[in-house]
Amino acid sequence: MILKSLLDARDTGAPAISASGRPDLTYGLFAALCEDVAASLRARGLARNDKLAIVLPNGPEMAASFVAAASAVTAAPLNPAYREDEFHFYMDDLKARALLVEEGSTSPAIAAAQRLGVPVLRLHPAREAGAFTLSGEGVGPAAGQGLAEASDVALVLHTSGTTSRPKIVPLTHANLLASAGNIRNTLRLTEADRCLNIMPLFHIHGLVAAILATLSAGGSVFATPGFNALKFFSWMDEARPSWYTAVPTMHQAILARAERNEEVIKANPLRFIRSSSASLPVPVFHALEAAFSCPVIEAYAMTENAHQMTSNQLPPGKRKPGFVGCAAGPEVAIMAPDGRLLAAGEEGEVVTRGPNVTPGYENNPKANESGFAFGWFHTGDQGLMDEDGFLKITGRLKEIINRGGEKIAPMEVDEVLMEHAAVHQAVTFAMPHDKLGEEVAAAVVLREGMSASERELQDFANGRLAAFKVPKRILVLDEIPKGATGKLQRIGLAQKLGLA
Repeated sequence: MILKSLLDARDTGAPAISASGRPDLTYGLFAALCEDVAASLRARGLARNDKLAIVLPNGPEMAASFVAAASAVTAAPLNPAYREDEFHFYMDDLKARALLVEEGSTSPAIAAAQRLGVPVLRLHPAREAGAFTLSGEGVGPAAGQGLAEASDVALVLHTSGTTSRPKIVPLTHANLLASAGNIRNTLRLTEADRCLNIMPLFHIHGLVAAILATLSAGGSVFATPGFNALKFFSWMDEARPSWYTAVPTMHQAILARAERNEEVIKANPLRFIRSSSASLPVPVFHALEAAFSCPVIEAYAMTENAHQMTSNQLPPGKRKPGFVGCAAGPEVAIMAPDGRLLAAGEEGEVVTRGPNVTPGYENNPKANESGFAFGWFHTGDQGLMDEDGFLKITGRLKEIINRGGEKIAPMEVDEVLMEHAAVHQAVTFAMPHDKLGEEVAAAVVLREGMSASERELQDFANGRLAAFKVPKRILVLDEIPKGATGKLQRIGLAQKLGLA
């Protein structure tokens, strides 16, 4: 019961991974690749549950290397946009045993790995889409042979918490296979389906919904270099997909070009479109269905759940704009603070439990105590169920900024701004954005007698944070508004400061 089992049960000659201008990677070749990669990693001293940090561009090699690496060790994909210090933090926090980059890569992850004494492995692309070989130094004597098992950790991802230190979410093979199966069943995926993947593959959405759910059905994935609204319709024409999955901001960018690509849409009819990772505005839902003449299926997902928790349904089932659907795999409920499960129409915290849910955060007993209280995983989201069991998210209990699906911990940004010599106090918060849902903003108080402009502070942060975390507005104030108890309050700050 490991990820490689998704490949072994399929027609060996059927396509698994495709890409523009490359021969397909068949299921047979993919299964053999997993065996070869496992042997290569074992020869270099990497054992089961050892963490391999993966920093690769989006595309077929990233898709294949995730499955191949996870079949032997623990895959730890990282955002290629991180700065060196961020790579250093994440690899150190994970205790990564090795780093995998593409041949010829100049990623700052390499310098971070060298600072940590982490060996660097190189990926050399081969002829077929996603096929590759490995080179590089070992981490020690050859490790025991064999593939991973169901209880082994296949994937680790960081998720932002309310403090500056993100939590590590381990997901076992059993977790990932359960979630992939849930998505496959929800979307009724078959061998005939092809997913056009435009999602980043360091993110749970792309890894599980696009890649693993498709493989679990014996379908194929057309792997693109990453989202590009200008190329989407040419990819659609080439790949002839039956579906794609994306975050709302991507859907909006695609919609902006749909009218001038009506012929491509008609020539390549989609069975459905999936949306997840952030709330889909109701007007966008209707516009997508009108433009593509197919159902739009909005789902609710989270890293700790190996992605999908609830989903709207394909016809003849119900789909409700503004709702994220009904339970689609795990049990989903609304809980009061005292642990009582609430009835339809009552608002409380969304909680889940099931085989897709992580066994718990790594090395974080405090987070586990609160996050898994009363035998359920606590999402931190507030919502209610209607009489049909459809979930409506009404807010977040904590203060994470959700910028188009990218989760940003405000205190992480606070700490970077506070490193500037002129900054005395900094508070990062969410301000509304018409397309992203939320954007990053900050308020600062400067040290007496010192000066710094908004642009100077943004440039300073840009050298230390990934671009999506850098505040788009930084207000320099004499004093930051406080709550009744004297505490700085992020929630409502945008409105107080005139940014709402």
